[in-house]
Amino acid sequence: MDDTHAPHPASETTLYGIAELARAYGVTQRTIRFYESKGLLHPQRVGTQRVYTEADKTRLGLILRAKTIGSKISEIKTFLDLYGREGEGRERQLNFVIDKTAEKIAELEDKRDQIETTLSELRVIHSGAKERLAARQPR
Repeated sequence: MDDTHAPHPASETTLYGIAELARAYGVTQRTIRFYESKGLLHPQRVGTQRVYTEADKTRLGLILRAKTIGSKISEIKTFLDLYGREGEGRERQLNFVIDKTAEKIAELEDKRDQIETTLSELRVIHSGAKERLAARQPR
């Protein structure tokens, strides 16, 4: 989750079709429609065609970045909703990011410790098995 959520007013006139947006981020159109169905993206409609603004493009980038670090859809939605219509929730949004990243860091550090413990045990077992096998070999 990034702190570049605010769109640039001058770039709000740039519009993207779903295929163009999907290509820009290397995702499928189905992925974009999924995020729409979860209420994370809200494209405008021109007839039956979805039209995305620069703000939508920025939101999609934030969504994908958050998914990359393992955020749940509900957490991403909360993060995006905290921003507000005009950025009035920016401080709350930043506090949310601080809390969630601290939780994720602690979780990953615990996993790393567990992995190190498991690796250490596996090395002992591996070494012991090699020694026992070598002892059984005729000289």
